Amino acid sequence: MTLEIDSAGMDDEGAVVALWQACGLTVPYNDPAADFRFARGGANSEVLVARREGGRVCASAMVGHDGHRGWIYYVAVDPILQRQGVGAEIVSAAEAWLQARDVPKVQLLVRETNTAVVAFYEKLGFEVAPRVVLSKWIDGRD
Repeated sequence: MTLEIDSAGMDDEGAVVALWQACGLTVPYNDPAADFRFARGGANSEVLVARREGGRVCASAMVGHDGHRGWIYYVAVDPILQRQGVGAEIVSAAEAWLQARDVPKVQLLVRETNTAVVAFYEKLGFEVAPRVVLSKWIDGRD
């Protein structure tokens, strides 16, 4: 399968958000369209997409860094194409994006409701890190 991986354009928003929804990556408390626009507009972030022949978006990865560590979010592959190497390709593209910016480490978070993907990431060389993640909404949400 031939894939073309590049940065998402604004006109890809609908297709990318639909892909994230089809892969079960969205949650009620995050607006995926806002996440898409925020990452695309950031100096230190991007949404990468893989396209099949004809230009149809079939995979994505949101990638960015905080000046110290790289992060990958919203790794999604069209369910019809899963287990065919597409996920590994989009993750590799996100890693290359970070390496081009001299970011030495990449991390990602997996929701406890999505632990089935941990084995996929372990095959790509990721390790479960013994960390506690703390969070706090600062925009007025409860």
